[in-house]
Amino acid sequence: MDGLMTAVVKQYPKEGADIVKKEIPKIGPDEVLIKVKATSICGTDVHIYVWNEWAKSRIKPPKTMGHEFVGEVVEIGENVTSVKVGDLVSAETHIVCGKCRACRTGNAHICENTLILGVDTDGAFAEYIKVPESNVWINDKNMPLEILSIQEPLGNAVHTVFSGDIVGKSVAVIGCGPIGMMAIPLLKRTGAAAIFAIEPADYRRELAHKLGATRVINPLREDVVSIIKSETEGYGADVVLDFSGNPTAIRQGLEYIAKGGRMSILGLPDNEVSIDITNNVVFKGITIQGITGRRMYDTWYTVKGLLKSGLAEDLKPIITHTFPLTEYQKGMELMIKGQCGKVVLYP
Repeated sequence: MDGLMTAVVKQYPKEGADIVKKEIPKIGPDEVLIKVKATSICGTDVHIYVWNEWAKSRIKPPKTMGHEFVGEVVEIGENVTSVKVGDLVSAETHIVCGKCRACRTGNAHICENTLILGVDTDGAFAEYIKVPESNVWINDKNMPLEILSIQEPLGNAVHTVFSGDIVGKSVAVIGCGPIGMMAIPLLKRTGAAAIFAIEPADYRRELAHKLGATRVINPLREDVVSIIKSETEGYGADVVLDFSGNPTAIRQGLEYIAKGGRMSILGLPDNEVSIDITNNVVFKGITIQGITGRRMYDTWYTVKGLLKSGLAEDLKPIITHTFPLTEYQKGMELMIKGQCGKVVLYP
């Protein structure tokens, strides 16, 4: 397909981004061209927008931003057989090699040679995006577009939550940004005994309460460790899920986690985090897990089933703002200030 499209591009190594006109991507024999119907803003996009230390070390401008989306297939490469023009699709955003040890042992989500849409390749904040056939996920056309556009981050929440037992457990959710928020209805729907939501932003604490958190805690004004210990008969939380990457919050989590508990960490600290391994890890006999993306493609099938089971309705309050793609800055500012849930953009 020839012509120009509108895209949000990180053109220069500094704060901000620009609306530009650029060529519609040309696809190869194993690729699919997708007309973007809706795309949502991720915390990673915010990192790139504000140009933090991680972005400086990873992003090579110019690069079209964005990686969470839903769209319609408008063109397929000559070797493509599993996708057809007209399909409503999303995409696994980790482009993997399929040849390294991780890929060949069922762990493609930690592929040695991973490229990420909107980070290492041009992304979805555009009217069109090209994706390898192997990354395309065919959607249910009866599902709302805004829900389909957030399946990738929902997959992060699903991977984090279900990396261990949940039923009947007391669970602490650290950080109620969009992915942390998604964890709350997941936990509620699957039988967690108690859900502690730890979040400094007033707007997001209120939303966490609305989504079903048992107790919402402001870590800037309340003693998180004492509260969780007192509400779990002194044992602490069985499961701690970190979506914040905040060093203090992670250290506190290791203080109030129960002996034999599980901590799963999706959040990305900007710098090294010092922890008391002797007392809070070894003597407690806990498990600490790092969570990267989604298991390919187990997590996607789980997400599909959960959405069909009614989770799609549970997630609707998380989508708090929608804007035209050209007003992406409004969404970025809301994300930076913590004054939103999930922000969806429409090209």
